[in-house]
Amino acid sequence: MTQLFKNQAFTIAHADDGKFQGAGLRPFFEYRDLGIRDATKGAYGAHVIRAVPGMESPAAWHSHDLDFQMVYVTQGWVVFEYEGQGEHMLRAGSCVLQPPGIKHREVRHSDDMELIEIISPADFHTQDEAAP
Repeated sequence: MTQLFKNQAFTIAHADDGKFQGAGLRPFFEYRDLGIRDATKGAYGAHVIRAVPGMESPAAWHSHDLDFQMVYVTQGWVVFEYEGQGEHMLRAGSCVLQPPGIKHREVRHSDDMELIEIISPADFHTQDEAAP
């Protein structure tokens, strides 16, 4: 039986125990779940995302139906374009809060790009969007 503290369970995720999987939102990225979804009963999610070397983004506009989405780049660089904000290059140490429903797209990234994404809720709907 897992002990809960304010509806959350204690959890630790170690890099050497984690496995990246290609079954995520975007086929040009791989995802490593950090165990936050299960520990918070789906209220939050967190994962490490890394580029699949040699694969490029189709730069498709989309939006997410969620309450919170934060991205922190740990390695390499990635260019996002945001509705009303233009293109922004995020590099190691860059952080962005993507407001709920903002139209955006991943334009390009380095082969060594890696980032951490924190979301709420863990499961959310993504929809394709026309360019703003």
